[in-house]
Amino acid sequence: MTALMALAAVYVAMVVGKSALAARAARREPHHPPHAGADVAVVQAILSGDPRLAAVLADTVRALPAAHLLWLVDADDPVAQLTCRGLAAAHPATHVDVVVLPPPPPATNPKLWKLEAARAHTTATSFLVLDDDTRMPATTLAALVAALGDHDLATSLPVYRAGRDWPSRLLAQFVANNAAPTYLALLPWVAPVTINGMAYVIRRSTLEAIGGFAPLFPHLTDDLAVASRVRAAGGTIFQSARTHVVETTVRDGRHYGQLMHRWFVFAALLLEAQPPSRRILIAVAHGLPPLLFVVVTGLALEAPRAASLGVLGAVLVVRALAITGAHRALGTKGLHAPVASVVSEWLQPLHLLHALVSRRITWRTRRYRVRGDRDFDAV
Repeated sequence: MTALMALAAVYVAMVVGKSALAARAARREPHHPPHAGADVAVVQAILSGDPRLAAVLADTVRALPAAHLLWLVDADDPVAQLTCRGLAAAHPATHVDVVVLPPPPPATNPKLWKLEAARAHTTATSFLVLDDDTRMPATTLAALVAALGDHDLATSLPVYRAGRDWPSRLLAQFVANNAAPTYLALLPWVAPVTINGMAYVIRRSTLEAIGGFAPLFPHLTDDLAVASRVRAAGGTIFQSARTHVVETTVRDGRHYGQLMHRWFVFAALLLEAQPPSRRILIAVAHGLPPLLFVVVTGLALEAPRAASLGVLGAVLVVRALAITGAHRALGTKGLHAPVASVVSEWLQPLHLLHALVSRRITWRTRRYRVRGDRDFDAV
């Protein structure tokens, strides 16, 4: 019982502390009027395979009508070409260019290959790199563009739109539980070491100064590669508490496992790229709480008594209050689903173990064998 109470206290302190820091960062960030995308190139590497692709892209057209939309598709992806050209024809008042590209060379990040090609097709002063399953609200874009007045790159927080099935709910709760604490909690002490690659804005002048995306082609984790290149050149990164919305179709449990496996492999690569002191800090701050949660649950249920179940119940209540409090500050009230949230956190140690023992990932229709951030090949 003593061990249970001690571990529960440590877990609760970490969850409450990180949630409070995330909420504090959100409350301190100023609000800006919506930005329609003027002088912004919205650069999206498109890959077919998600049935919601057309709907998400159409929302971007409607949300950012003044932007220059660059949709970068593969020559061997006729479905993506047809989808993008159909949407461009349906919105003639919006500046949309569909750019068809050959396959990337071996050992080249396919997303970065497309992003580099976009530079020749626009003169916009800001690049919004946006995944093709991501919606960028005009208010969030305003915050990111405003941040470029003092920083070289600005990135926002992901929010997943969950479906009705359990795999989709688990994925959404993983993001809802972890995005804000992961990206915001350590900002008072540690400048951002990476970015959320689903959505970020970078100044064109910064992009030119670092040689564009081409020097980063050998890197598998494009978000870490871009962030590291900007920081190495003396640039600064702004981590916004404003959110972008991600809507990925999760077909079934196997697909959920593939998505989580890819994310945890990328997280392991990020950790490997950090100096030892920062590696320890990140591992303790973000890797320890899920392990503690599993241990606390196991100890409470090993020999269930009123006292042990009471401790577990108190942990669950405080955890839920901390997470929902952060969501209120972020303006994402209503995202917390108590049961799916708990199950999602219980599964995290398993996803981490899987990432440590297996480095073969699936990226929609593609599979890669990963030995390191600069050592991967298509399977």
